[in-house]
Amino acid sequence: MAHLAQAHAAQVRIPATYMRGGTSKGVFFRLQDLPESCRVPGAARDRLFMRVIGSPDPYAAHTDGMGGATSSTSKCVILSKSSQPDHDVDYLFGQVSIDKPFVDWSGNCGNLTTAAGAFAIHAGLVDPARIPENGVCSVRVWQANIQKSIIAHVPVSNGQVQELGDFELDGVTFPAAEIVLEFLDPSDDEDGGSMFPTGNLVDELEVPTDVVAGGILKATMISAGIPTIFVNAEDIGYQGTELREDINGNPEALARFEAIRVAGALRMGLIKTPEEALNRQHTPKIAFVSPPKTYSASSGKQIQANEVDLLVRALSMGKLHHAMMGTCAVAIGTAAAVPGTLVNLAAGGGERESVRFGHPSGTLKVGAEARQVNGEWEVTKAVMSRSARVLMEGYVRVPGDTV
Repeated sequence: MAHLAQAHAAQVRIPATYMRGGTSKGVFFRLQDLPESCRVPGAARDRLFMRVIGSPDPYAAHTDGMGGATSSTSKCVILSKSSQPDHDVDYLFGQVSIDKPFVDWSGNCGNLTTAAGAFAIHAGLVDPARIPENGVCSVRVWQANIQKSIIAHVPVSNGQVQELGDFELDGVTFPAAEIVLEFLDPSDDEDGGSMFPTGNLVDELEVPTDVVAGGILKATMISAGIPTIFVNAEDIGYQGTELREDINGNPEALARFEAIRVAGALRMGLIKTPEEALNRQHTPKIAFVSPPKTYSASSGKQIQANEVDLLVRALSMGKLHHAMMGTCAVAIGTAAAVPGTLVNLAAGGGERESVRFGHPSGTLKVGAEARQVNGEWEVTKAVMSRSARVLMEGYVRVPGDTV
């Protein structure tokens, strides 16, 4: 019985807020509330976030943490007053792996950007002089992962974030207040890079022959919102109407998608060796597109072919997403606005400023303004609507030896 008297570190309490943003959920922290060792990037911060979420979990259940055992619900966010001029807050996003011990900081979460705008006001990080008593507060967000500006237009009622409303978002059960997001200059131009890293609107990607006969697959690879590889559904044996259960229970299918993702990541210059992809699961995304077809969404709702411009299915962290990642929606809208990409062609071709696409949970509209400058395509902004809501606030507890 001696082991019962063994000393164990007590749990520590850390102020936190659990929020839904779009079709994702995450644990939100103010930078100033984190333990001192976790206020800077590094192993201590990663260890904290993994313990908060309940990862790594070989049972893939997140029973001992706040995560929901899906890529949409294994997320943590840090907000602080902005270090950038003309911005209100810095927003840093961590995608926590479910079954492996790492946190991926390589990209943004577009869905949780919605909640970041709302949380910034909830948490007192926005200058009160910028918050109307009633109206819309335009929260200027600096996305620290990708070094980009995003404006979240958050409705305000009686000086507080208005969370409830009648805006319906496919993939979210209940209506809420609409938050409009503007992703400014969303293309990835770091190091002088192009929105199309290979310089082509469509590439012939070399993939294993068990992925596609002949080992050559057409792909549009774009860095806008988040680096994304688009392929045609029919080229890989799909309709574009698939739901999660059609793919996620098939290890061979998931392995083929990962092989495409790795091949694309190499061609985009995001990794130097295939092995690096293991620790970069969040980016790039892999998605497949199809011309419009009538299908049943995961809720049972019928989506008619004439309601959408194209169909898109995307994978996140190795699994087919239940709806659509916000950042991937930016990539879809941007690619659709550029004549000749696979996304644009699936939508019927030609020039367009917005696109409505079908995803497993329903439909989503995203706008994008693209133009050609000196032979290079640029996108000035992408716009879409989401919603957000505080689910719980107070303290998250982790064992003291975590931090």
